[in-house]
Amino acid sequence: MSRLTATLRNYLSFIKFSHTVFALPFAVTGYFLAVSRPGYGFSLRILILVILCMVFARNAAMAFNRYADISFDAANPRTASRELPSGKISKRSALLFVIANSVFFVISAGLINNLTLALSPVALLIILGYSFTKRFTVLCHFILGLGLSLAPSGAYIAVTGHFSALPVIYSFIVLTWVSGFDIIYAIQDDSFDREANLFSLPSKRGRKKSLIISAAAHTLTVILVVAAGVAGKGGILYWTGALIFTAMLVYQHIIVTPSDTSRINLAFATVNGVASIIYSVFVIADLLS
Repeated sequence: MSRLTATLRNYLSFIKFSHTVFALPFAVTGYFLAVSRPGYGFSLRILILVILCMVFARNAAMAFNRYADISFDAANPRTASRELPSGKISKRSALLFVIANSVFFVISAGLINNLTLALSPVALLIILGYSFTKRFTVLCHFILGLGLSLAPSGAYIAVTGHFSALPVIYSFIVLTWVSGFDIIYAIQDDSFDREANLFSLPSKRGRKKSLIISAAAHTLTVILVVAAGVAGKGGILYWTGALIFTAMLVYQHIIVTPSDTSRINLAFATVNGVASIIYSVFVIADLLS
């Protein structure tokens, strides 16, 4: 393996690039919600800029989270082999990566319209600020959800230049969905977080209560999915996607229990990644039909 290839693999692993699949489909959904409206047409330029904004923002957020948490990651046996604590990537390189992606995000937003440019520092404040919230509040999972929830509304604004109710509903879908599965993901570190006095829900409220809160968040997600279908006058394709998405939410609560957390990674990465893609594909297909 060449040095360049090894470096690329380290950075892709560093930012968990595959996890872009959580929010990116919703950003594309927000884009197509906008272009399906009367008076707006498809623009490849805007679509590319929306995708670039998503990628740059997420790169910055994930890299900064790793940078801010390096001492915790080094002390946690599950995360000690990550790129920063293991020395595969230096702290200086990580910080430069964060700065570069933040700058590229703002530039990409500025190339869309004035409102996206004005809102870009607010978006950065939320997605970068999340990295510190686990130090003082159990609401950290919901702040992560808030960061990713900017995707559909941001993409809609990129096309139209203004807010609208329907993409905001999709943003709340993302907020409650991401918050719910992040609580599940945090269960695997509940013992370490408790010892390090970190404020994840599992470490402060226990596994059983945390899974109940996660299920409540996902119940709200389903309600919002129904609301989006009604408000957007969804057809058979929409409701098919909504049903599959709902079934996958239920499935992850079946396979992860307080006494059996062996399938957390399946629930977190695979199930939610597939759910995001399937739901968005069906929503977009319905919009275009």
